[in-house]
Amino acid sequence: MTTQVKTADVIVIGGGIIGSACAFRLSEAGYRVAVLDRGAAPGRGSSGRSGAGVRVQFSEEVNVRLSWESIQEYQRFPEQFGRESGYVQNGYLFLVPREGWDAHLQGVEVQRGAGAPVDVITPQEAAGHVPFLTEGIYRCTYGPQDGYIDPLLTLNAYTAMALERGAELCRPAEVTYIERRDGAWAVSSSQGEFSAPVVVNAAGAWSGTVAALAGLSVPVRPRRRSVYRTRSGNGTPGYPLTIDTTSNLWLRGHGDTVIFTVSNPQQPDGLEEGIDWPWLTTVRAAAARRFPWLNELDIDRSYSFWGYYEMTPDGSPVLGPAAEAPGWINACGFSGHGVQQAAAVGRIVTSFVRGEDPFIDVSSLQLERFAHDRATAERHIV
Repeated sequence: MTTQVKTADVIVIGGGIIGSACAFRLSEAGYRVAVLDRGAAPGRGSSGRSGAGVRVQFSEEVNVRLSWESIQEYQRFPEQFGRESGYVQNGYLFLVPREGWDAHLQGVEVQRGAGAPVDVITPQEAAGHVPFLTEGIYRCTYGPQDGYIDPLLTLNAYTAMALERGAELCRPAEVTYIERRDGAWAVSSSQGEFSAPVVVNAAGAWSGTVAALAGLSVPVRPRRRSVYRTRSGNGTPGYPLTIDTTSNLWLRGHGDTVIFTVSNPQQPDGLEEGIDWPWLTTVRAAAARRFPWLNELDIDRSYSFWGYYEMTPDGSPVLGPAAEAPGWINACGFSGHGVQQAAAVGRIVTSFVRGEDPFIDVSSLQLERFAHDRATAERHIV
């Protein structure tokens, strides 16, 4: 008995916020799209386990523009799409010591050059946004239009708009085999066989594994991150997402709670699951040096959460066609910044499928940079 093969113009592997944004924009452009998502429900990967911050404060122009364009789309969701992204404009605040200021200020110039609003303020002014011990902090930057979105709400909106335009969503669909055959990509999955001339690799933390099925080397590795949350009812104001660059501790008000963490630099790559509770001791120590009030709040163990960063060697995404594989487009490796860049990525991937130059020059993010020693120099990785 011959297995029936479903055909499409584009197969998107991964139904998280990146894949759903790509599916929407591609279907909007008239392409027949099939989305294969390994999760049994929306947001089971990184998207649904995200701190969900959106910020323009990066040091590389390409990352600034990806985020700034995406933030503006999230702001326009109600009038543009008649849907909600959950965008909350509560800002991003960076606390910077003297020894790091010159490099940080270069980033501010890049951000402003890209048209993104960023203010330079004193530590005393910053303390008006969130209380902290100012000793050792020289200057601060504040992004007034930074904030956060609801990633699951946004993901579902993109998915619904893609389905309305004829896209097919298969879930759960574990991809098991990929082969280039007769000018098209043959993709086997737990939901059947698919064929299309173009594949978009938007598989998040699993992107490296998916690429390997096609015989490609895409250096994206999963790395667990744990985020701790205080109990509700503390009366905590909506503090902006605040980053102490001396320790990389970040916190953000969320209603009457606070979420916070420090990325563990010793965390090995891999699909280890669960919250790293022993690491909380190190996070508490960093809080004591800058935000002692934070340690007075009880932790809500049931609403703390964990997820994966999809890390690349330089902390910037892999975005664009793979030179060695016709019809293969990578949209992965966002290293913790996929939520904040997804909107722009959907439009850029659609341009690549059309054979057009995208509205943002992302040539520095091509996969081949790693083979030619052209890694990006992004400094604002948290």
